[in-house]
Amino acid sequence: MTYDSESMPQATRTDVAAAPPNSADFAPHLALPWVSRLRYGIVAGEAVIILGMAYGFQLKLPLLWTLAPLLVVLASNVLLGRMRVLPVRFPEQTLGAVFCLDTLCLTVILGLTGGPNNPFSLLYLVQITLSAIVLRKLWTWALGALSTVCFGLLFFVHLPLAALQPHHAEPGLSPHLVGMWIAFVIAAALITFFTGKIADALRHREQEVLALQDKVARHEKLSSMVTLAAGAAHELGTPLGTIAIVARELERYAATVSGQDAIREDAKLIRSEVDRCRVILDRMSAQGAEPAGESPARVRVLDLLMRVRDRFPEAQRSLLRLDLSDERLVAYLPVEATSQSVAALIQNALDANVDPQPIHVEASEAGAALRISVRDRGHGMDDAVLRRIAEPFFTTKEPGKGMGLGTFLVRTFAENLGGSVQFDSKPGEGTTATLELPHASV
Repeated sequence: MTYDSESMPQATRTDVAAAPPNSADFAPHLALPWVSRLRYGIVAGEAVIILGMAYGFQLKLPLLWTLAPLLVVLASNVLLGRMRVLPVRFPEQTLGAVFCLDTLCLTVILGLTGGPNNPFSLLYLVQITLSAIVLRKLWTWALGALSTVCFGLLFFVHLPLAALQPHHAEPGLSPHLVGMWIAFVIAAALITFFTGKIADALRHREQEVLALQDKVARHEKLSSMVTLAAGAAHELGTPLGTIAIVARELERYAATVSGQDAIREDAKLIRSEVDRCRVILDRMSAQGAEPAGESPARVRVLDLLMRVRDRFPEAQRSLLRLDLSDERLVAYLPVEATSQSVAALIQNALDANVDPQPIHVEASEAGAALRISVRDRGHGMDDAVLRRIAEPFFTTKEPGKGMGLGTFLVRTFAENLGGSVQFDSKPGEGTTATLELPHASV
C-alpha cells in the first residue's frame, strides 16, 4: 500500500489534557499518598516494637507516654488523608511539615526508651532520605539539621535503659544488638520500598510527558498544514472564478459559431475541472476549520461504506469489496470525517495495486469500537517504511502523486477520537490498514 491522499479529515475533536502540576511541586504531589500509607505502617511497626520491648524484653518503659507520640502521628496521618482528597495548594510545605513532625515524635519516643543508645535512632535517616527524594535541597538540609539537633539533645535528655547499654555483660545477644539489626532491616526496607515506588511513578510520568510532547508536536504540524490549506483555498478561489467565467464565455461564443463543437467541448471540460477544483478547495477549507464543526451522528455502517464507495470513479469502484459482519451495524461518529478517513485508506490501497485486484473493506464491531480494515494485494512495505508511515510529508508514491499527508491526518483524526490506525504489511504480500474508532456502537 502506498500512502497519501488529497482529501483527508482534520480532527473533529481535540482532547484537552489537564495541565500538569509545576515540576517543582510534582514530586510532593506524587509522594503524598505513598507517605500516608508508609506512615500507617511505621506507626504499626513502632507500636509492635515498643510493646515487644516492654513485654518481650521486660524493659521498664513509661508505656503510655511512649505510645502518645504514635497517636499524634496517627492523627496527623488521618488529616493528611483528608487533605489528599481535597486540592493541596502547598504540597511541598505539607510534606516537609509531616517529615519534621515525624522527626520530633521519633525524638520523644527515643528519649523515653534509652536515648542515643536506642538502636532505632537509625530511623532518623529514613526521614532525611525521603526528603532528599521528593523535596528540595533546602528542606533536606533543614530536616538533616533538625535530626542532628534532636539526636544531640538525646545525649543530655533521656531515660536510660540498662538493657540498651552497648556494653551489655550478660551472655548471648543483648537487646541493643538485636535492636540494631532490626532497626537496620526496617530502615533499609522503608527506604527501598518508598524510593522504588517513587522511581516507578516518575518513570511512568516521564513516559506520559514524552507521549504528550509527541502529540503536541503532531498537532503543531497539523495546525501549520491546516493554515497552509486554508490560505491556498482562499488565494486560489479568485483565479478559479475568473477561469470559470472565461470558460463560460468561450462556451457561449463557440455555440454561436458553426463548426466550433470541439471548442465548446473543451470549454465544458474546463468548467468541469474548475468545479472539481472548487470542491477540493472547499473540502480543504472545511478541514482547516475542523469540518464545519461536525458533530457525531448516528449512521448505519453499511450506508457509511456505500457513501465512501461513491466517492470513487466507476473503474475503481468496481474493485472494492465491502464485507460487514452485520449489515444492521450502527455507529455514532463524525460521518464526513470518518468517510474521508476510510476513503483515504482505500485510495492508498488503490494506488498500491499492481494489477486490478480487489480491495477488501471489512467493518465489524470490536467491543465498544467500530473496526474498519482495508486490505490490498500490492507490493507491501518493509519495517523501515512501516515505522515512518504516519509521518507528515512521508510518502512512497512517485514525485507529484502525493504530498505524504493522508495517513498522518487519518492517524490524527483517530487519536483525537481516542482510537487508532494500525498497519500490517510485508513486502510482496500487500498491506492491511485497520482503523478503530472507540465508543462507536449505539
